Amino acid sequence: MSDSEETVGELKRTCLFDLHKEAGAKLMGFAGWEVPVQYSNLKDEHQKVREQAGIFDVSHMGEISCKGSAAQSFIQRTCSNDITRISDGQAQYTLLLNEEGGVIDDLIVYQVSEQEFFICANASNVDKDFAWLQSQNSEGVDLENQTPDFAQIALQGPLAQDILLKTFPALKDSSLGAFPFFSFRKMEEITFGSVLIARTGYTGEDGFEVFLPTEKAPDLWRAFLENGAFPIGFGARDTLRLEAALPLHGHELREDLPALTANISWAVKLSKGDFVGSDSLRSLKEQGLKQKLTGLEVLGRGLIREEMKLQDLEGNSVGWVTSGTQTPTVGKAIGLAIVDKEFSKPGTKLQADVRGRMVEVQTVKIPFYKKKQA
Repeated sequence: MSDSEETVGELKRTCLFDLHKEAGAKLMGFAGWEVPVQYSNLKDEHQKVREQAGIFDVSHMGEISCKGSAAQSFIQRTCSNDITRISDGQAQYTLLLNEEGGVIDDLIVYQVSEQEFFICANASNVDKDFAWLQSQNSEGVDLENQTPDFAQIALQGPLAQDILLKTFPALKDSSLGAFPFFSFRKMEEITFGSVLIARTGYTGEDGFEVFLPTEKAPDLWRAFLENGAFPIGFGARDTLRLEAALPLHGHELREDLPALTANISWAVKLSKGDFVGSDSLRSLKEQGLKQKLTGLEVLGRGLIREEMKLQDLEGNSVGWVTSGTQTPTVGKAIGLAIVDKEFSKPGTKLQADVRGRMVEVQTVKIPFYKKKQA
């Protein structure tokens, strides 16, 4: 076992766990890890990210390397997006699909070169993803599960760029204006070791995600705090991503739900040729989608939660809620849901079964929130 994790019962701990405990964070289990759910309160932490900048310990996420002369063609065949559309130093959001077009996991793939890729996977799926990729490896690429070697800290919010520059002065030598969204830099740092800094995130704000050696992560966490960031727990992470309508695996993305249903067709390039799941998705597209992901706003009293059933006003079943709560920036009870396509038009009135009580909701456009333009 590496120093990136420690097992407590069935829960693992990241290398930043002691810092969370010292800060008085409320802890909970998530994807097999004991993580901070909040440090102060959810509303305050949420707003800190929307208005200033926050840091998240996402060291539980998985990292897989893919190397070899056939690395690009392997990624192209096993993932849904078109990896040939990016260049060295760029990243791409993509999906691992099963043969039916369901989502095994959603990933970010970083292209170091056409013969070397770095893959970030969801914590609860990394072992499954790695085993699946190995089972698909007819090209003979070199796959390695490097999860124990890396920590990951996400810095998100309007002030993220300023804090990053204070923390990594070497970045001042090159304009961050030439560091677009979904690109990354690899650097050798005296203080923090070998780092990969990506302009990516999961909050709807500008921000960066830093991969670095586990033993250096506490130093970077402290440096971000000293330079003006606030520690943010997983509670706010979920409300932030919900307002931005970013899909979460196990909620909007599932193995038993075709990827096209989740409104992420931009990450499924059926025109690129054959890949795992492409035949099923092409057939589905030709037949026409029967269900669609939509936003919901609660009109009555109450909150909507995952798996709550939805009905039309005549009481017919039309879908279910995939995520839902009340969020601080929007200030309303909102949710995402999979509904029959004819009920997905914005403004359609439906009702949700909230523990046996029918609560009126209506479909709305997503995302619920877009970041302010500078």
